[in-house]
Amino acid sequence: MIVSDAFRGKNYAVLGLARSGLATVRALIASGAKVTAWDSNEAARADVGTDVTLADLMEIDLAGFDALVVSPGVPINRHPIADKARAAHVPIIGDIELFAEARASLPPHIVVGITGTNGKSTTTALIHHLCVTAGRAAMLGGNIGLPILGQTPLPAGGVYVLELSSYQIDLSHSLACDISVLTNITPDHLDRYDGFAGYCASKQRLFNFQHVDQLAIIACDDDPSRMIASRINHRLIRVHAADIHDQSRWPTLQGPHNAQNVAIAIKVAQALGIDDAMIEQGLATYPGLPHRMQRVKERAGVLYVNDSKATNPDSTAPALGAYPAIHWILGGVAKTDSLHACERWFGNVRAAYVIGEAAPLFEKLLSPFMSVTVSGTLEQAVRDAAAVAVAGETVLLSPACASFDQFRDFEARGDAFVAAVESL
Repeated sequence: MIVSDAFRGKNYAVLGLARSGLATVRALIASGAKVTAWDSNEAARADVGTDVTLADLMEIDLAGFDALVVSPGVPINRHPIADKARAAHVPIIGDIELFAEARASLPPHIVVGITGTNGKSTTTALIHHLCVTAGRAAMLGGNIGLPILGQTPLPAGGVYVLELSSYQIDLSHSLACDISVLTNITPDHLDRYDGFAGYCASKQRLFNFQHVDQLAIIACDDDPSRMIASRINHRLIRVHAADIHDQSRWPTLQGPHNAQNVAIAIKVAQALGIDDAMIEQGLATYPGLPHRMQRVKERAGVLYVNDSKATNPDSTAPALGAYPAIHWILGGVAKTDSLHACERWFGNVRAAYVIGEAAPLFEKLLSPFMSVTVSGTLEQAVRDAAAVAVAGETVLLSPACASFDQFRDFEARGDAFVAAVESL
């Protein structure tokens, strides 16, 4: 784990004891800090050990704590703990900010931070893969992989590759990434912000943290990203999906959205000093991410693809553009009452199969353009699509929705899709 003198002798309150919260508590205790922690889940509280004081943070005085460390899942725009901490003049931070504070204790290293609405997981994993392919010590962290504070620090010259959600950026105050990346910005998570402008401002903060000699790499394919690029007054590289002309050599990096991911990853790799031959080898061998355009199986000439991580229409649109003949499974908890972002690719869709809470809305939106089956459940949708799909076509789960009406998270939804395909 990451242990730092920056934490020694300090007094922290930690809210949330899931995976990242537990890693945070253990790193702070190992560093000589005092920790008072709480989670509403009794089972989670049982795992913290005897060195931690357990107390409901809403019931105690927060004055005197050096910081309140919260999970990114805690909605600080409306959770009462936020007002309580501010009243006690206690800063609210996350584990990424603790990592930033610990950096001086680590061997010399480089931090690459990737944010954006869509594509950041693939871009993060791809950059990590390019580093490993080139023989560089590298670590995935942030919103992907294992909790950053629970991992063994890298040796000198290592590269920390961090996927950063807007929530994690909100809880950071000093994370000056050597290379900061923006993939794109489209409306998302607006329940946590004062409109779309507030969400964009959260993304921009990652670049505001940087020093004059650090590098910003921004994909300028959308207006909000171009606006942020126009405000950068330090080193900046602009990229576009159109910079990539041929994706045929990279089997897991198909579709227009992956052109953007590749364009970014190449520029990051070049900035890290990785040569073109190693970059090409890495792009060709990248295995892809589970639940993001994951090729599950080919059955009787029909390809089954799991894109469960596409939780909004903007994220689904590129998947629709990647295949010419699609049986599209979509639905769940809608984040918008429109599928406008997907419309340009409707010609690729042979039929749609709608599920979950959004099924009535999506049936209404799609019926003028294509055949729609109200399948209701994911398992039934797979059976419905498999019954009519023919060789050369693709059965695609790309829900354009959150999963919480029927599944714990998008991973559980993707796993259910894989299981349904295997059971055909």
